Parts: sequence; structure tokens; C-alpha cells
Amino acid sequence: MSNVYLNLFTRDEHFPFFIQYGSHEENTTFHNHVDFSELVIVLNGHATHIVNSEESFIKKGNVFVINSGTSHAYKDPYDFKICNIMYKPEMLNSAGSDLRTLNGFQALFILEPFYRSINPYKSKLNISIVSLEYVASLISIMIKEYEEKIHGYKTMLASRFMELVVYLSRQYDHQEKGIDASLMHLANAISYIEDHYLVQVTLEEIATKSDISVRHLNRLFRAYYLTTPIAYLQRLRLERACTLLNQTNLSITEISYECGFNDSNYLTRQFKKTYGMSPKSFRNKK
Repeated sequence: MSNVYLNLFTRDEHFPFFIQYGSHEENTTFHNHVDFSELVIVLNGHATHIVNSEESFIKKGNVFVINSGTSHAYKDPYDFKICNIMYKPEMLNSAGSDLRTLNGFQALFILEPFYRSINPYKSKLNISIVSLEYVASLISIMIKEYEEKIHGYKTMLASRFMELVVYLSRQYDHQEKGIDASLMHLANAISYIEDHYLVQVTLEEIATKSDISVRHLNRLFRAYYLTTPIAYLQRLRLERACTLLNQTNLSITEISYECGFNDSNYLTRQFKKTYGMSPKSFRNKK
């Protein structure tokens, strides 16, 4: 198995992004993405997709994401044409809160690739022919921008990429068949947390909005994220606190209320536990 780095495709460190058409006529070798994620859209034909040691049939209209640390290959391709979009996961950090709270985004770009890397997981997005035509047209524009590299192309590509991410996330939301029910329950929970982490929220509320029990909610988080819903919620609040400490002059008490802690002492304890320093020390250091 070979390790593949993004700089094999692009040397531009300031724009770690690559897009291409792929046409495979023979079996490919196993390879592992070391430092990038790959969005794959199957434009034509079919093949067998091997992820780690599990095989699944993929065909025209299938869409999936492979993260770093996940080995994969294709075999038995037939008239098989795909689009590969390789990107650093950090590119998705520009997603607005409205996108991060979309169930399809959490499922397709966050949960599926993570779970696929640690367990057999064959579920994938399957878009209609009409939707695929729209996606193919968007891909065509992106590839032209990438190849011609006219001034401003990086901004255009980043914008088009996020447009594609939004569109595919919406398609995932509308897809009803062939989707792991547990994954969608978890996507509901993540979306609700992302939308409400700055206010007081309970496990019971999250579970109710996800249409599952608190016990099942905890079990899903441990299975997919190796953490708890509360730990995930706290991480979001602490990341927000870091932003406010860096970018505002708000007091520690004010920040604690802004971030959903409602107690500056509790914020300080959690901050020290996570970052090894107090919020005040963090602000002074930065």
C-alpha cells in the first residue's frame, strides 16, 4: 500500500486544493491519503470500491468522502469515470453555522468518512440523474477554473467548492433509502448541538430533537466520536471562548455567559483542564 500526499498533485501550499476527472480502466492499487480528504463523485459506469478490507458496489450518481488514514482502491471498473476533489479538511472550517447545522453536511462530510475509517461502512449518497447533471456542470466550471488559473481563480474555486458542499449536503438530507438510521439520528444531534451550544441545553433536549433516548444518544456518540454529547458541547463552547479571548476585550465573566457556561469559575476550570492554562493566561499569551 502506498501513502499519498497532497503535494503529489499540487505544490501550492497557500491553496491546498486539487480537482480532476479520473477514468480507471484497470484495478487501482491500495493507497492511503496522508494529509488530505477526497470527495468522490461517480459520473459514469460502476466499480467495486474497497475501503480497508470491505468491498461495496459503487455506480453512477454515488458520492462519498474518504478521509486521511483510510486506505482504499477500485477494482473491476466498467466505463468508470469519476471526479476527484482533494482538499485539506480545514477548507470546511469556512462553512457557516447554517451549513454546520444541516444534517446532510454532518452525515456526508463529517460522520460517514470518520466512521468509514474505523468500521465497515457501505452507506453512501446516491443522487438522481437530474442532480448529477447539475453537479457535473458545476464540476466542469471548477476544472476549467483550475486549469486556466485566471486571476482570482482560487477565490472562485473555494466559492464553487462550498456551493458543491451545500448542494450535496441538501441532497443527502432528501435521501431516504439506504441511509444508516443511527447515522441520521447522530447527524440530528450534532446539528442541534451546533445550533444551540451557546445557550443552556440538556441531554434530554438533544435526545428528544434526535428522536432517540438519552442512553442511545450517549452510545452513538461513543461509537462514532469516541466521546460524549456533553464533551462535544463543551469543546464547542471552549473553542468559542478562545475566539472571544483573542478578538474581544470582554471580561472572563462576560465570555462565560456568551459561551453558555453562566459561571466564570466553571469556565476557568474547564479551560485549564483542556488547554493547561487559565483564560487570562491564554489571552495574555496571545
